[in-house]
Amino acid sequence: MQRGELEQGIGLAVTAYTLWGLSPIFWRLGDGSAGAALVVRIVSTFVLLGLVQVVRDRGVGVRAIARDRRTVLLAATSATLLAGNWLVFIWAVNNERVLEASLGYFLNPLVSVVLGVSVLGERLRANQWLAVSIAAVGVVVLSIDVGSVPWVAISLAVSFGLYGLIRKTTPLGSLDGLSFELSLMVVPALVGFVMLAMVGDGSDVVSEPRDWLWAGGAALMTAAPLLLFASAARRIELWMVGVLQYVAPTLNFLLGVFAFGESWSGGQAVGFVVIWTGLAIFAVDGVARAGRGRPGRPIAAAGASA
Repeated sequence: MQRGELEQGIGLAVTAYTLWGLSPIFWRLGDGSAGAALVVRIVSTFVLLGLVQVVRDRGVGVRAIARDRRTVLLAATSATLLAGNWLVFIWAVNNERVLEASLGYFLNPLVSVVLGVSVLGERLRANQWLAVSIAAVGVVVLSIDVGSVPWVAISLAVSFGLYGLIRKTTPLGSLDGLSFELSLMVVPALVGFVMLAMVGDGSDVVSEPRDWLWAGGAALMTAAPLLLFASAARRIELWMVGVLQYVAPTLNFLLGVFAFGESWSGGQAVGFVVIWTGLAIFAVDGVARAGRGRPGRPIAAAGASA
């Protein structure tokens, strides 16, 4: 790998993860409920990627996906998981749960490892078992401190872990796959918007000119980091992508504490430290194996969901 290509790939990856990490600021600018914001995100991104597809190859790749029934069913499942992930994240941002959302994206790589073992028959190394076990203890500590299971974090980690598993096992390219998933989401999203409007929710999202600008921004905030990430992943090794991905939840965490002033207790501090210890073991193990010339275990792009 040439030095220039490596530096370019790192720059693209850091940019993508920084956009995902700062995305809570953007989602807080929208009006209306999380459901209405989700509809705007889906529809605006569908329009943007539709234009990109027309300019690129008039949707040839997307139409090819639609001809395979098994791929369509898997894409429908992945689209449902992705939409659910987006909905929970937007709800968490708008309900002062950014810290818990960041926990979900910290946990996502470990969830991906567990899915690899249980579904794909992959084997964990001793250090990876240790990392997963320590992170599980951290979740238990957080649950005890909060008094309930951190469902936002678990929902985000599991939904995107499953999404990554499906995308790993289906022949869907980044742009074509996301475009097709959005094409499956857009009609249910519009039906949902009509239902929300009937009960007096949703109209505030696009009631003023600034809201239309926000809708366009929602498309860019969704598509731009995904495309940057896809480009970066072709230029740098997978273990490096996995380590860099912690930029996004770290920024989420810092925003929750310092920008949004979310409550922060001693018990939560202990829980996060325990989880970060597990993540550190996980990351160091991957870097060490890469340094010995052995590839690290694939890691799902957690920030891609934000």
